[in-house]
Amino acid sequence: MDWGKSNRMNRIIRPKTGRTLMLAVDHGYFLGPTTGLEKPGEMVKQLLPYADCLMPTRGVLRNCIDSKIDTPIVLRVSGGTSILNKNLLHEGITVSIEDAIRLNVAGVAFSITVGTDWERDTILGLSQLVDEAEEFGIPVVVVTAVGKGLGKDARYLSLASRMAAEHGASIVKTYFCENFEKVVDTCPVPIVIAGGKKMPEPDALKMAYDALQAGAVGVDMGRNIFQSKDPVAMIQAVREIIHKDANPKEAYEFFKQKCKE
Repeated sequence: MDWGKSNRMNRIIRPKTGRTLMLAVDHGYFLGPTTGLEKPGEMVKQLLPYADCLMPTRGVLRNCIDSKIDTPIVLRVSGGTSILNKNLLHEGITVSIEDAIRLNVAGVAFSITVGTDWERDTILGLSQLVDEAEEFGIPVVVVTAVGKGLGKDARYLSLASRMAAEHGASIVKTYFCENFEKVVDTCPVPIVIAGGKKMPEPDALKMAYDALQAGAVGVDMGRNIFQSKDPVAMIQAVREIIHKDANPKEAYEFFKQKCKE
């Protein structure tokens, strides 16, 4: 791995702990004004001090995020369909590598949809992106997207994660499931888990903890943070698990205490 790419990877995954708390705020590229992100700049500003890495779209980054921040950016560079389209997540490259470089990113993020009629399109798009990103030493975070008719079990997620790695992913973002150790053990690059849809705070904290115990290097969490009743307390509680080895009970007690402050 060349120095530039290694440096960017070490900005995304913190060397001191070997873990990362990524904050996902890219939902609007297919969901539009997502609850909690109606004004993304205001939400991100209060959460950013506790995030190791931010995953936005280029529109939100340019228009809503202060350029003085030193938090590394993993930029969403895939898209093409909305929540209204029956072929949701039939994605291609939507941002050039030159524009990603102009935005001084630490990495780029691209979704693949293994098991759909259009999986070939997303795999070829990923391969093209990896070729372009490698030329400049930029890591590619590959998101194993799921949808109707696609599973979230270890067999499916192992397949999708391994395919992502085989096609050049530097980091894989996938979903937590039973027997998650199988997903991690069969993927030769670091794995972070997606937060997914909003769930009760204790459940989200337990999911983050269990994923780490199974071998994940962190989370890329969005709705379970910014849709929490207290987003700032929640991201701090997740950070207790990621970087301070808190267990779910300790993290939830931390969350409740922060809510009272």
